[in-house]
Amino acid sequence: MKKINKNSLNGFINYGIVIAAFAVIQLLLGMGRLSNSLQSLLVPACCYIVMAVSLNLTVGILGELSLGHGGFMSLGAFSGITASILLQGAIPMAPARLAASMAVGAVFGALGGVIVGVPVLRLQGDYLAIVTLAFGQIIQNIIMVLYVGVDSRGIHLAASKERFDLAADGTAIIKGPMGAVGVTKLASFTAGFVLIMITLLVVQNLVNSRSGRAIMALRDNRIAAESVGINTTKYKLMAFVTSAALAGAAGALWGLNYSSTVASKFNFNTSILVLVFVVLGGLGSIRGSIIAAALLYILPETLRAWDIAEYRMLIYAIILILVMLATNNERLKILVGRVIPKRKGAAGNG
Repeated sequence: MKKINKNSLNGFINYGIVIAAFAVIQLLLGMGRLSNSLQSLLVPACCYIVMAVSLNLTVGILGELSLGHGGFMSLGAFSGITASILLQGAIPMAPARLAASMAVGAVFGALGGVIVGVPVLRLQGDYLAIVTLAFGQIIQNIIMVLYVGVDSRGIHLAASKERFDLAADGTAIIKGPMGAVGVTKLASFTAGFVLIMITLLVVQNLVNSRSGRAIMALRDNRIAAESVGINTTKYKLMAFVTSAALAGAAGALWGLNYSSTVASKFNFNTSILVLVFVVLGGLGSIRGSIIAAALLYILPETLRAWDIAEYRMLIYAIILILVMLATNNERLKILVGRVIPKRKGAAGNG
């Protein structure tokens, strides 16, 4: 009972941090204290927080290294943009259409998770990382040659510009290398806040459930978990698909925050950037993912005057190396253990 209460308390603290941050930002917006550049970072920051928390479910909770999270985000972005344009007549209200588009993005992200997860989750370690990395590159290349449009005859799909036969009254949604253009912006900071809360609700309830305990058992010792009857494929796929679905929803929100989106935005660097957020925030720490994603995305963007933003990936790489060296230093571990005593049952959503 104490462990359950502690996990519940950690969850409520995470909710409280997000709600308090939302309230403060809304207050600053009402007072006109946030610059336009900072306001433009709010929705992307929400997307990266969702991406970090969802990837932590795979990397920190499940214990499998995935390098294709940007691919799931890409699926969600372009499917969400397509859905928003197709639903303009059926759902005229922007918030409702945004919610429907994010749901479509989550579905396509989940489908991508199933397609990748079923054959490759039997792999482990470097092999799984290589396959997920390849998946992200495949999705990017497919979208770069994909043409999607709609006219009075229906929806049109083509793999080349020459075969893209669209009537004069039609609307091109995805234009191959040009990506999605002419997108109506529907995303809002409030929608980002709601998505973060839904992500926390899904991930924390999963982690604290019976299925979550089975997932962490597989992470800690797969052979021992299988020996007591835990279905490895089922629980690995559950975590992987949930993570991919949330990434798809974040991608839809991202895509509907800009007038144009290209596939190259969701390349290998995006997946690595989210992985850096997870590692620096702490593997298995949901709260750490929230804080790391928010700070590490917004801080470099606010320091453009110092020409630091262009060296962001280099700075992250150096910090990551230092963190890895520090965490493998036995003397430092002993010192930290004396300053911050370990809590029993601390694994989970702290």
